[in-house]
Amino acid sequence: MIVAPAEKVDNVTSAIKLNFGSIIAMNLGFFGIQYSFGLQQTNMTPIYSYLGANADQIPLLNLAGPMTGLIIQPIVGAMSDKTTSRFGRRRPYFLIGAIICSICLFAMPYSSSIWMAAGILWILDAGNNITMEPYRAFVSDKLPPNQHALGFLTQSFFTGLGITLANLTPGILIAAGIISLNARSENNIPYTTYAAFFIGGVVSIGSIMYSCLTTKETPLSAEEIEKIKQEPGGVKMVLTDIVDAFKVMPSIMKKLGFVYLFNWYAMFIYWQFITLCLAKTIYNTSDAASDGFASAQLLTGNVNGGYNVVTFMVAFPLAFFARKITAQKVHLLSLLFGGACLICLPMIHNPLLLIIPIIGLGVAWASMMGTPYAMLAGSIPKAKTGIFMGILNMFIVLPMLLETITFKYVYRYLLGHKPENAIIFAGILITIAGFMVLRIKRKDS
Repeated sequence: MIVAPAEKVDNVTSAIKLNFGSIIAMNLGFFGIQYSFGLQQTNMTPIYSYLGANADQIPLLNLAGPMTGLIIQPIVGAMSDKTTSRFGRRRPYFLIGAIICSICLFAMPYSSSIWMAAGILWILDAGNNITMEPYRAFVSDKLPPNQHALGFLTQSFFTGLGITLANLTPGILIAAGIISLNARSENNIPYTTYAAFFIGGVVSIGSIMYSCLTTKETPLSAEEIEKIKQEPGGVKMVLTDIVDAFKVMPSIMKKLGFVYLFNWYAMFIYWQFITLCLAKTIYNTSDAASDGFASAQLLTGNVNGGYNVVTFMVAFPLAFFARKITAQKVHLLSLLFGGACLICLPMIHNPLLLIIPIIGLGVAWASMMGTPYAMLAGSIPKAKTGIFMGILNMFIVLPMLLETITFKYVYRYLLGHKPENAIIFAGILITIAGFMVLRIKRKDS
């Protein structure tokens, strides 16, 4: 097991500096979270299609992610700030969320109707969100400011690795001759999807358990515990804390909100329409019952797995450049590169040439999953880390929620009901997000 000792104390913050092995161990649980997330990215649109959904319904059927994130993340973040259990502040939430997530991953392939799959997705996303938010705060708790970029971009590394393996698992099973590409159950869902979700259920709980067993939380002082106990509790107080946090939100967080508006609206479009796009541009089909559509689902796994390979390859180099040229410049260049490459994706009809958008999207995704948290971490009060990380993630789910409500009409009336146009539109939005980073200055706090 990777259980590395702390190295030294930061002279300014008194936070413990951790060696690289310790940072890897504390973030391994993020691998399981993102494995689950990768399964959703690639498989939910095909699952809905196999169960009879049409393209217009896809955004609304994916409402679970933004809604559960909007409700759960800031509340769980605020609750974890005030948790003083003997198991820690953040770790109880890791475990509860991972258990819920694993159960839902085992159940999802057995969905017999569109609404059964949507209902399980709601519970699955709730579990993911219960785990996710305290995990962000956990990194900020453990590391001094000069290690925040490394800590959060290590999460980008595990994001890339987890989603990569989630997407490549069906292809590996087929290549190994374990499962046939066209073998399906009575509900029309391929057996490769069953296998991927079962593996995800094991990985989710296993990786979270590993991090919990190998990494201790930074203990609160007696004064901090006493202060928390003296504060009023209950749901009303949690909501009051969230409202108060909005009032004192640092300016960099407000500006990041505009960046998030464009790039997360775009990513939700991408995840929902990439399979439909590839089915048309590569396999010339829109029929969910065709072999071409099943091949497009498999290709989507390879594309998503590919850009996440790039993500975990570039995560640590991005951390290096963030120290050299600032995190703001790294995020600007990453989003511009990713947006331009995504615009080109529907113009490609040879699967081998998809490597170009895969690289660009991988660099942008690595930055999205780590750089903004590194930019923000030093600007928020330590005692309110959970709340502010929850609010920042509200800026992720609000654009997703907006997309589920509005994109049906954009898709129908502006984009001509063509999935390839939806992907181009997503690329344009990510490019705009890149330019919005220019509004963020180093002096912002």
